[in-house]
Amino acid sequence: MSYQFDFSAITPAAVQVLGHGMLISLQITATAICFGIVWGTLLAMMRLSPSKPLQWFATGYVNLFRSIPLVMVLLWFFLIVPQLLQKVFKLSASHDLRMTSALVAFSLFEAAYYSEIIRAGIKSVARGQLAASFALGLTYLQTMRLVILPQAFRNMVPLLLTQGIILFQDTSLVYVSALADFFGRAYTIGERDGRIIELLFFAGAVYFVICFSISLLVKRTVKS
Repeated sequence: MSYQFDFSAITPAAVQVLGHGMLISLQITATAICFGIVWGTLLAMMRLSPSKPLQWFATGYVNLFRSIPLVMVLLWFFLIVPQLLQKVFKLSASHDLRMTSALVAFSLFEAAYYSEIIRAGIKSVARGQLAASFALGLTYLQTMRLVILPQAFRNMVPLLLTQGIILFQDTSLVYVSALADFFGRAYTIGERDGRIIELLFFAGAVYFVICFSISLLVKRTVKS
């Protein structure tokens, strides 16, 4: 007997619940992008700096997070961050710190990938500009802030947007910490109503529309 599809579980109430889950997914994505780019920029500058200790730290950080599965990082931070915050800020065990754990994990993890993108963008700028800046008396930080990074970020926009798409897709992995993001709520509603296939199909369609739309934006950015 063939499976009979029934999308009646996707009611206005269910869509509202899914909307709340999407807000969580978007919040994680936006936070991880902002923090990841800032911290990733600093890591990239450390790797390219003349200071050996800074190079070693940044290289070790990037290689560590790029060599570990994201789902494992999420589990680690889900187990570690709540206990750490409860001890530091004297919080009770009743505080729900799953969102905080996810934000920290995604931000630190994505910074390693943004660091490599930004480092490649910095190296794409002609080295003569770096030498010219030093000849004018600018320090390394001034050179990066005023001369190199503005040009590098223009070159990196497509890659940064593409990494943002990947990050948005990866937010579905927060189910390991029982955080009710868009995917998690779709699965919960489907399991409750016995329509997992329909709800996952609907969730996949939403992910496709969002990610495909952003990918078109990336293509337009590249062409311009």
